[in-house]
Parts: sequence; C-alpha cells; structure tokens
Amino acid sequence: MPGGLVLLILFSAFTIFLIIGVPIAVSIGLSATIILILGKVPLVLVAQRMFAGTDSFALIAVPFFILAGDLMSFGQTSKLILDFVESLLGFMRGALWPISTVTAMIFAGISGSGAADTAAVASAILPELEKRNYDRDFSAALIASAGSIGIVIPPSVPMVLYAFITYESVGRLFLNGFIPGILMGLALIYLSLRKAAKENLEKSGKISLKRILVTFKSAFWGLMTPVIILGGIFSGYFTPSEAAVIAVDWAIFVSLFIYRDKNLKDIAKIIVGSAITASLVMFLIATARVFAWVLANWRIPLLITQGLLSFTHNRYLLLFISDIVLIIAGVFLETASIIIIFTPIFLDLMTHIGVSPLHFGIIEVIALAIGMVTPPVAINLYIVSGITGIPIERISRAGLQLVAALFIVLLLVTYIPLAFPSVLF
Repeated sequence: MPGGLVLLILFSAFTIFLIIGVPIAVSIGLSATIILILGKVPLVLVAQRMFAGTDSFALIAVPFFILAGDLMSFGQTSKLILDFVESLLGFMRGALWPISTVTAMIFAGISGSGAADTAAVASAILPELEKRNYDRDFSAALIASAGSIGIVIPPSVPMVLYAFITYESVGRLFLNGFIPGILMGLALIYLSLRKAAKENLEKSGKISLKRILVTFKSAFWGLMTPVIILGGIFSGYFTPSEAAVIAVDWAIFVSLFIYRDKNLKDIAKIIVGSAITASLVMFLIATARVFAWVLANWRIPLLITQGLLSFTHNRYLLLFISDIVLIIAGVFLETASIIIIFTPIFLDLMTHIGVSPLHFGIIEVIALAIGMVTPPVAINLYIVSGITGIPIERISRAGLQLVAALFIVLLLVTYIPLAFPSVLF
C-alpha cells in the first residue's frame, strides 16, 4: 500500500476508536493491526513487537518511579516540605501562591509524575488557601499548572519513555530538565505575585532563622530524596533504572521508620494502585511498538518530513508547527500516548533541520506538561477539581494566563538554544 493511504487509514481508524470510547492503548494496537491485515503481514508480528516493546532494562524505571511518587505523595512528606518553603517565602505578599509553586518544584524532584506532584501539593495546601480566603479558582489553576512541572524537573517518567524510543541518554535529558522547569516555576511565581499585589493580599509572616532550621530539620528526609536520586545518577553510582528502585526503597524507609506516617497495610495498598497505573503504561508501550513498526515499515515519518519540507525549509517555522501540534495533541491525548505516537514522526524531521534529539526531547516534554492543564484531557485539572469540587471549566478560565506563560517558556526553550547553543544542551 502507498504510504499516504496507510497514514490516512491509520489515523482515521485511531480517531474513530477514540470517539467511540475505546481505550487509547487498545485504539493504538487495533489501528496498527488493521494496517497489518490490509498489508497481508502475518499477525504473529503483533505479539512479537508487543513483547519486544517492553523487554528493556531501561523501562524498569517507569513502574518504580510511579511507585516512588505515590509513596511520597500520600503522607507527611509534602506537608513538611510545604512548611519549610513557607518559612523561607512567608514574607511575600500572597505568599501561599509562590509557596505552592516552589513546593511543586521541589516535589517534582521526588515524584517524576505531574499527577503525583499535583495531588501531593493540592492536598497539603488547598485547605489553607481556602481558609485564608485566597481566590479559589486561581489557586486551583496555579497548583494544577505548577504540578505540570513534575514531568520537566527530573526525575521524569516521560523523559524515560522518550529516551527509550530515541535511544537518547536518560541522564542527559534529566540534566537538561532543570533550567526549563525552573523557568516554568518562575513564570508562575511572577503571575501569582502580580495577582497578589493587585488584590493586596496579606503576608504570611516574617523570616525567622529559628523556624527555617526547625522546618528544614523536619523536612530533611523528604528533601534528601531528589538529592539521592539525582546525585546518584549524575555521579555515576547508579543508572536511572537503578535510581528508581532506590527511590522506592528510600520512600518506604522514610515512611516506615522516620515519619512513621504509613504502615505495611498502607504501603501494600499503594503498591497495588501503582501497579495498576504502571501496567496501563506498559501495555500502552507494548501496543505502541506495533504502531511504531507500521510507521517505520511504510516510511511514514519520511513521508511527513518530505510533506512539511515541501511547505517550508525554515526550521524556526517547522519548530513552531511542531510545538503547536504537540500542544493540540495534549488537548486530546495523555502524555505517554503522545510521546509514543509523535516522537517517531517528528524525530526524522528534527534531525533533518539540525535539531538534536536531546533538544527536541525537552521541547516535547514541556509541550506535554502544558497539555496536562488544557482540557478536556487534563489530568492535573481533574485532580484539583476532585479535591476542591470546583468545576474544570472554572479552573480552566482562571488558568488561561498561566497556560500562556508556560507557552512562552516553551517558545524560549525552543528557540534560544538555536541562537545560543551554549545556553542549554
């Protein structure tokens, strides 16, 4: 079959399956299987590709980072980190908003998941925000937006998936996630401080060295989590996959023996929940490998690259098109699906226009982070809405300027390294 016809059938079938409510992982596998049947390819390839797609040591990091994030999300860790950050930033007007963002940034270095980051911070600080009469809609939107930083600041499950698909270094991706994640946080802090000044909100209190030391001592064990994970990876003591396992061991140790906020029954329950989440992700990876084989066999990425290059050779415009496509995809699909579907499609184009896979990986992850707060498929909004009871529509409206700020950061990360290669990567 011609590549153009394969592309049309593939995405038409995928879209129809999604519309009628078929789960994404199944939709991906079925649409690829239809092409195999039409192309008279033996269907044993489906089982072979699915098995090969998950037979990787690197993918061990995915379920274990999910579990580590869940273990640290439920308990005292987020509350103690929040108290420490408040002791540092409480002097600001409307301090609870920037405190929420900074706490989310710190927790991003623990969880590797935007959803876990959002749930932990929202549960810890939203009741206090309501108690002090902060704007509820804006507060919910801010925490959802800050939670998206959880997949940008390492460790990051989406970065592990991207590295698995592109054979890029997980460590290099992690290392280059810090600056974009911090920029996202600063953008959100700026908007929250401007709104706080406009509404003339009160200050939480003065800086107290004694309180800083006391709260730091309490939060120390939680704060050590990203130090152990990232320090071990960057120093070469263990691989990212091994780091994920160590993160789980550390989280269990801290929960049982330091904070004592969980018992064995609680941990067993969390493990079951994390296993369900991880199994869904791994099944998605397996079916996506069949999808990727179809794309490669019929040279779909090359076809799309040639089509875009026939339109323009301007790499700045092509990068902008890529950003928009990824953000639109984030409106309708969840993070892992987009990485698995769109990375093989765009990677050939990025290589052709001189954009490194490392640079594009960071671009893609930031775009997907924005997708976590753009409905209808916006996991962070659903989490915050579930905790607060505020309708998603209201949270979305309150967060428009926050999403715009994150988009500006995406553009900065997209274009600045092209003009100043030494700035990033």
